[in-house]
Amino acid sequence: MKNATKLKEAMEPGRVYRRQDLEGLSTAVDRDLKTLAASGEVRKLSAGLYCRPKLSRWGALPPDDRELVKAFLKTDDFLLTSYNGFTDLGLGLTQVYNTYLVYNHKRAGTFNIGNKEFIFRLVPAYPHEASKEYLLVDMLNNLTRLPDNVETVLGNLKESLKEFDRDQVFDCLQRYGNAGAKRRLREAYA
Repeated sequence: MKNATKLKEAMEPGRVYRRQDLEGLSTAVDRDLKTLAASGEVRKLSAGLYCRPKLSRWGALPPDDRELVKAFLKTDDFLLTSYNGFTDLGLGLTQVYNTYLVYNHKRAGTFNIGNKEFIFRLVPAYPHEASKEYLLVDMLNNLTRLPDNVETVLGNLKESLKEFDRDQVFDCLQRYGNAGAKRRLREAYA
C-alpha cells in the first residue's frame, strides 16, 4: 500500500495520465493502479488511461474532455467539438447529443473514454478553435448524419446568412468544406 500511496500522491487531481507516464513512479505500477482504482482513489477511464479525481463539495469531478482526448491521442493537435454546437447556430436543429467529435490526424473510430463517447475522425485540416462560421460549414458537412429535417435547416439557412461573416464562411468552406457543403452554401447565397 505504501507504493500505491506514493503513486497517488504523485498524481495531480483532475489530470489524466497514460499508464506509461506513471511507470517511473512505482516498481509495480499495474498492481498499484489496480489497488487505487479498487479503493476509488484513482479512476480507470479506458485501457491505459487513469485519473485521480478532483474533489468538490458534491463529490468527484470528471476530468476535462480536452484533457481526456489529449492523453488518449498523445498530442494536443486536434479539434474537440460536438453536434450540439450546430444547435446554437439557430437554424432549426433540435436534437441534443451525448457524443463528442474529435477531428485529428492520428486516430479514427468511436471510443468510450471516461464514460463518454468520442467519435475520432481523420481529416486533412481543421481550425484550432471552432468559430460559428466553421460550425456552419461543419454542420453542412455532417447534415446527412443528423436526424433533423434537411429542407427545414436549409430554408432557415437562407434566412440567417446575414448573421455570418461571408468572407469567413467562404474561407472555412474553402479550407474545410466537402463537396455537399460547398454546393449547399453556394445555393443558399445565390
